[in-house]
Amino acid sequence: MKQDVPPRGVGDAVSSMTYTTLPIRQWPESERPRERLLRHGASALSDAELVAVLLGSGVAGRDAVATARALLGEAGSLGRLLADPDHMPRVAGVGPVKRARIVAALELARRSLAEGLCERPGIRSPTDSAAYLEARLRHLGQEVFACLFLDTRNRVLAYEELFRGTIDAASVYPREVVRACLRHHASAVILAHNHPSGVAEPSRADRDITRLLVDTLALIDIRVLDHLVIGDGETVSMASLGMV
Repeated sequence: MKQDVPPRGVGDAVSSMTYTTLPIRQWPESERPRERLLRHGASALSDAELVAVLLGSGVAGRDAVATARALLGEAGSLGRLLADPDHMPRVAGVGPVKRARIVAALELARRSLAEGLCERPGIRSPTDSAAYLEARLRHLGQEVFACLFLDTRNRVLAYEELFRGTIDAASVYPREVVRACLRHHASAVILAHNHPSGVAEPSRADRDITRLLVDTLALIDIRVLDHLVIGDGETVSMASLGMV
């Protein structure tokens, strides 16, 4: 359901200014998003202003900030906008070039997280991998089951999405998980999947497939370190709950 008001963080500092009907280049320099970002850092900008910097320009009668606000409003939230940027809402002034910029920015963020994960001496706790897995899986509109493959020292070898399902379920086939582990020469694995409903509580099916995978992979000496269930703003470690 679309919101009647912009999501939290979408509003911007210049929304009440009379010059917002002018092109951004005619705004006072202290209010232009790009200049503010360079002077004060990205954290000083709202969601709409950051998206506006990526867009670069608006359309006749609507500046880049207003265009970004319309895009966020249609998506419903920043998370939903970034969940599947290849299929982002259709908004006048946001064509293939601007869409490509948003897709590229999201992929850079994911790669940065992956780079940091791979540079760790090893995965020691659920929090070590949670940020990366959340960036990959949170906000997706369908349930996706993925794995982080680790070596004997729990260092990351690879990430792979193995199964995609519907809005509330994904079929997981243990033989395919085994094949993926062998393909990546993994000694251990962290399982993860999202709950599009936003509720991260592990279901009975989650508990059952986790136990089956633990037992199956143990036969080939591959350890299951954890199974993370990713919701909206919350991630649950099944290992921390004694379910792995």
